[in-house]
Amino acid sequence: MIKKRSLKTEILLRLAIPLILFISFESVLSYFVILHHVDVAYDRWLLDSARSLTQEIKVREGEVFVELPPAALEIFKWDESDNTYFKIITAEKGMIAGDKFVPEPFEVETDWKRPVYFDDEMYGEPVRVVSMLIVPENSSEQVFVHVAETLNKRRNMMTDILLADLVPQMALVLLAGIYLVVGVKRGLQPLHTLADEIAQRSPRDLRPIPEQHVFLEVRALTDTINDLLERLGLAIATQQRFIANAAHQLRTPLAGLKLQVERALREQDLPAMKPALIQIRGCVDRMSHLTTQLLVLARSEPIDGDYELRPVDLSKLAKETCMDWVPKALQRHMELSFEGSNRALYVRGDDILLRELLANLLDNAICYGHDQGSIVVKVEQYPLPCLSVEDDGSGIPELETDKVFERFYRIPGSQGDGCGLGLAIVKEIADLHKARLDISRADEAGGTRIDLIFKEL
Repeated sequence: MIKKRSLKTEILLRLAIPLILFISFESVLSYFVILHHVDVAYDRWLLDSARSLTQEIKVREGEVFVELPPAALEIFKWDESDNTYFKIITAEKGMIAGDKFVPEPFEVETDWKRPVYFDDEMYGEPVRVVSMLIVPENSSEQVFVHVAETLNKRRNMMTDILLADLVPQMALVLLAGIYLVVGVKRGLQPLHTLADEIAQRSPRDLRPIPEQHVFLEVRALTDTINDLLERLGLAIATQQRFIANAAHQLRTPLAGLKLQVERALREQDLPAMKPALIQIRGCVDRMSHLTTQLLVLARSEPIDGDYELRPVDLSKLAKETCMDWVPKALQRHMELSFEGSNRALYVRGDDILLRELLANLLDNAICYGHDQGSIVVKVEQYPLPCLSVEDDGSGIPELETDKVFERFYRIPGSQGDGCGLGLAIVKEIADLHKARLDISRADEAGGTRIDLIFKEL
């Protein structure tokens, strides 16, 4: 089962997916930018807390100690959202104030020229820690100050800023999505209108599709459809004309056949019936010939993809066809000869149709040639492959050369009982093979020469 694809869905996906990817990328980028600025702001606050502790470090008689009254300690630790911890240690005495569980930097070789920030855990909670080294006045002892703070304020600020940033973006995406759906629906409406208009037409309505309200991007489609409708109209008109002509041509032998049957029925003895039976046989022969030509003409219609042209030996084909037509030529005491090389001459074609083409040319030459005349079939290779049929009949008037290839057309006053389809079939088959047809006089005395010139293989 073929999965149906929607143009509307395709357009929306092609527009929505880049928009969603852009918003997602922008949101991730915003998160890291906001995180950086929040950390910078609260790291400064944390550093200020550490520096306020350094002011409480004193030196008395060479010993370092911390004077931190309970009121000052309460002010230091007061915070509505976070817990703040500190630890002050010296290189010689160890911890001299604070909470011993406050983390210290992991790196042994820490650069203490500037404050050191890092993340850790304390009492099961994540904390941000700042550590700094000071050397009090009047002392050479190194004092380390570590201050840790939980991350609640940072998280709250991150959430507030992200919501303030993302909510308008999500609203914008929602509005843009609604606009895209409505816009695409309205943009595709002319296509639905066009489809409805075509669907409501009758099978006989082949008028061109109007293009006044068609978008420029759809114009190529409507132009193609209009071109198809035009060619379809021509094909239908040709087919109707063919059917009308065929019906007319079949009506004549049928009327004659009926007349001769009625004549034969009125006779009582066989000898009296014989002329009528002979006429009936002639009518049947003409109908059979006409029916065969109609079928060949229908088969030779140039419909794309019907025929696969393959290499055909033109010399062999012409020689075999001439041999098949020798008995009919002998009935009129005519000489049928073939001139060509014994070497194979290949052209691209359909073997059956090329035989039918040559058969129609030979049939015309035999029907319209003089009794005891001659017919010559030639196959030449240079400059281009060429099949020619030449007779010594009365010839085709120059003014009629463009008309003889029309269906059911016969030269006024011409002899024979043809139906005017032979050369039409030749023209259709030649066009199918993209070959050129030339008509000329066989010689100064008259006659007709028809050349079928092929392209190179």
